[in-house]
Amino acid sequence: MAPITTPAIILGALRYGDTSKIVRLATRDLGIRSALAKGALRPRSRFGASLQLLSEGVAHLYLKETRDLQTLAAFDLTSLRVGLAGDLPRFAAAAALGEVAWRLSPAESHPDSYDLLSGALTVLETAPTEAVEVLGLRMLWRLVSVLGFAPALDRCARDGAPLPPDVPLRFSAAEGGGLCPRCGEGQGVATLSAADRRDLEALVRADAELPTLDERHAASHRRLFARFLRYHLAEGGAMPAVAFWEDRPWASP
Repeated sequence: MAPITTPAIILGALRYGDTSKIVRLATRDLGIRSALAKGALRPRSRFGASLQLLSEGVAHLYLKETRDLQTLAAFDLTSLRVGLAGDLPRFAAAAALGEVAWRLSPAESHPDSYDLLSGALTVLETAPTEAVEVLGLRMLWRLVSVLGFAPALDRCARDGAPLPPDVPLRFSAAEGGGLCPRCGEGQGVATLSAADRRDLEALVRADAELPTLDERHAASHRRLFARFLRYHLAEGGAMPAVAFWEDRPWASP
């Protein structure tokens, strides 16, 4: 049986026995898959150093649909993404993207989310330092949107009533976005100023000009995204990479 080949990104890896690894892959043609890389830890392994977090290449998989763990025959590296590994803000945003893809992507072909993740990692690796923060926010919002979790910003997330533009917005992470005045009363609703609402709309929409955020506003937008994400994870649970990106402990005084 010949292996199936597909573009893939390494989302995680753990040791298996003395010589092997289990890797979690985002693949373009097969969705999220786990695979055993036999002998990956041997000194002369055919995998070499290719199975690093967020590296990208072409995976050769022996696939059995009756199993959760597939076999990785080879991984032809196309990008090791050393530019992410050497810069903590870039790596934090990229790792958060990888974690979101891991948790929300389906176990079936979803080329749009794969292409967005691949492009986002390339952008974060090469972007000017001062743009990394806001680009990370945009790419995270774009990824959850492509995966079907776009926040409602033009119509009430609960009853579909139109939300007038350029005014403060009642935003509920639990409801999935903006709420009209009738639905927006109660706990768990944050009020975004008109300016903060415009910034959020610019982050969510790929064709909008990127907003300029100072550290206080960037922190508020990180918290908003993280809260939204946690409400809409089907299985819940901790997301350490997102938490690390949200808190930015390396930037604390």
